[in-house]
Amino acid sequence: MLKPFLTTAAVLLFGQAAHALDIGATIDVPCPFGDCKAGISLSYLGTYDIPTGFMENGVEVGGLSGIDFDPSTGRYIAISDDRSEKAPARFYDLEIDIDASGLKGVTIVDHITLKDRNGQPFAVKTVDGEAIRLGKDGIYWTSEGDGKALLPPLVRVANRDGSFVREFPLPAGFAPTADKSTGIRDNLAFEGLTFLSDGDMLVGTESALYQDGPVTTLTGGALARLIRYDAVTGNQKAQYVYPISPIPQAPSTAIGWNDFGLSEILALDDRHLLSIERGYAQGVGNSAIISMFDLDGATDVADIPSLAKADQRIVPVRKTQIMDLRALGLAPDNIEGITFGKAKDGTDLLVMVADNNFNPTQKTQFFAFKIIRRPL
Repeated sequence: MLKPFLTTAAVLLFGQAAHALDIGATIDVPCPFGDCKAGISLSYLGTYDIPTGFMENGVEVGGLSGIDFDPSTGRYIAISDDRSEKAPARFYDLEIDIDASGLKGVTIVDHITLKDRNGQPFAVKTVDGEAIRLGKDGIYWTSEGDGKALLPPLVRVANRDGSFVREFPLPAGFAPTADKSTGIRDNLAFEGLTFLSDGDMLVGTESALYQDGPVTTLTGGALARLIRYDAVTGNQKAQYVYPISPIPQAPSTAIGWNDFGLSEILALDDRHLLSIERGYAQGVGNSAIISMFDLDGATDVADIPSLAKADQRIVPVRKTQIMDLRALGLAPDNIEGITFGKAKDGTDLLVMVADNNFNPTQKTQFFAFKIIRRPL
């Protein structure tokens, strides 16, 4: 149901659907990679949906592809992947009503327009916001660019009012090319962004660059790249290979569509991170798998132009599955964002959000878990 609110903020309070996973149910992985110091344990706190078409101050809420927690306000920011088609490219300010007893509601407080270098809102189809994090000097965010239009992906820093601060240099081999010999594939570029505990920033592609091999299939995975930046100087420090798993489910018909890719990353410390691999199978639905991965021992591939043609041994990051939301009895939509947070009662949280693609058959969906234990 929609609950009225007396200010310009929009409050959504919808009933929670019954799921196989009960509130308070625990997901426990005590020794990922056989390392019990990296153990993680979570307790399910519920889900909450915003239907497609909901409006906030005259702007449709949707496309939430990245989320982060602001400890200074106790609120969250979430970026939309609207390519300035429904409204100028933007991020939202959110309040999430949650405590140790469960997830109760989400308030859309405001939206902030992202600006280009000239201080203007982005023109239509010139940007595709996908990931967002709060850094020491502003809001860090990514755009996938547009492979078809040969628009490169980017990583930028903005002020809280959305104005431009600076942009990170794009390493060689990532810019799209007309002959598709190298560079990003369309709509499969910079989806993940996080800060390691040592201050470095990691940015991940959704799937393989053209020169690094094929995208995922039902029988084969893909090799995504993770770029490690010095967040202060903007200099690239390394690149790693993230092995995306094969598509976990086939479509219901032989000609149906399916996919699977890396949609977000979240650092636990300076080497352990969480990842979301998510996909869709026509006639079946969405899948979302949360894994932990470890940078320790991974090969620096920054100077290897093609993973597919490399003549040297390459060690990708190690990863191990933490949870499969469908296997737990949940019904994930297009999960694309994940962040740590803290409730007003002090509960440590893990929060996820789904991108509804502005599709009336989808929804902006939140999942929440209490953090019982995690690597520090």
